Amino acid sequence: MGYALMRKRVQEILDAPPLGPDAGVQIGLSREARPLRAFRFGTGFRKVSLLAGCHADEPVGPRALSQLCSYLSNLPNVDSMLSEFQWWIVPHLNPDGAERNREWQKDHTEAYDIVEYLSHRVRELPGHDIEFCFPRDQDDLGARPENRALYDWWRSDGGPFSLHVSLHGMGFSAGPWFLIEAEWKDRCSELKQRCVARVAELGYTLHDVQRHGEKGFFRLGRGFCTRPDSRYMQKHFLELGDEGTAALFRPSSMETIRAFGGNPLTLVSEMPLFMTPGVGAELGPPDPAAQQWKDRIDEWTSNLRSGAVKADHISARARELGLRAMPVRDQMDLQLTFIAAGLDQIARSR
Repeated sequence: MGYALMRKRVQEILDAPPLGPDAGVQIGLSREARPLRAFRFGTGFRKVSLLAGCHADEPVGPRALSQLCSYLSNLPNVDSMLSEFQWWIVPHLNPDGAERNREWQKDHTEAYDIVEYLSHRVRELPGHDIEFCFPRDQDDLGARPENRALYDWWRSDGGPFSLHVSLHGMGFSAGPWFLIEAEWKDRCSELKQRCVARVAELGYTLHDVQRHGEKGFFRLGRGFCTRPDSRYMQKHFLELGDEGTAALFRPSSMETIRAFGGNPLTLVSEMPLFMTPGVGAELGPPDPAAQQWKDRIDEWTSNLRSGAVKADHISARARELGLRAMPVRDQMDLQLTFIAAGLDQIARSR
């Protein structure tokens, strides 16, 4: 199945009917006893893992994977999407976090609202962060139950994966950002070209940042970086003298998939809920525009939650400064484009 074929299907995927609440199989329970739903499709020899929802203040990835599961569930078995790949998909690994963020995520089909986001957003701290809470090995019982359940499900069929994509998002950035497995950084020129082309077609600017390896982020060019890594996360906090926080990091989903063997391509998508003009014009560090936006957003958040200013004032000020929400459909389009480019990459890397 070539890249062009899946790209051609993206609009069909985005228009697929919604999944029912009991679709898929239950692979475990969350900390608060909410079911964890997973899906398997296809019979191909290349195993593909797709995951979203690890950070519950990043709602678009789960929406994209739910659409993809709906679409795959209605394909005939002979379709190349099913005959060439095995799909292992968990649209949302953090139902407890989703419940805590429900107030600002509900009833939004086109884009999210800046005031609701700043007023009600909740994010897990290190040690509770599901992306970095996978078991260190099969005897590590200290990991979160969500991570244990997915770890055991991944191991249930044996054999390595070829591709793993963890769909994430950012509250604020200049535009889309794509993170690539360091072991594959010199093999993904075509993948990058396809993402760049689609971003341009949709009229966006790629996010750009230079972090010099902090937390595992090594810049690969405008819009692209290596993915984060728990060892670099630990190193970052150790260099700050914070041994307690460093000790809280377990392997990520990307590291866990690679520990199962082979040399899988792992990717992380980062789509912004809100786009901040000017960020990345000076890479830094420091990036003056990025720092100015951070200070401004921190002030807005504090004022909204304390009741010091009215919501209408923040909304008007955000519009005046050029901050705008990225449409959900465009975010999902780019996430699916990234997945399609990854599938084509592994199909050509035999």
